[in-house]
Amino acid sequence: MSKYSNIAFLVIRALLTVAFLAAGSAKLLGAEMMVGTFEAVGVGQWFRYVTGLIEVGGAILLWVPGLQLLGAAALTVTMIGAVLAHLFILGPSALPALVLGALAAATAYRFRGQIPA
Repeated sequence: MSKYSNIAFLVIRALLTVAFLAAGSAKLLGAEMMVGTFEAVGVGQWFRYVTGLIEVGGAILLWVPGLQLLGAAALTVTMIGAVLAHLFILGPSALPALVLGALAAATAYRFRGQIPA
């Protein structure tokens, strides 16, 4: 990979980390907006905790050598769920989840070499 590509993915990982640490922490700490969102979706508050743990854990794994693919893949799958929830239940505010999901997917692709041959 080129020097600029490495820098770009470093910036993308940093942005993903900030976004998912913030969102995951809000879910784990029971921010009113997050409680209301999961209530509206109807999956129960236990799923808010699971999602928060995946988001915080995924953000951390983006920086653990050998586990970046796992972290990025977990965040990608989580954002697919978020996009679907926004499109079919919560309303048309799926763009942030779509952008974060695309960045997480690009990061997973970047670290695809971590899959054992």
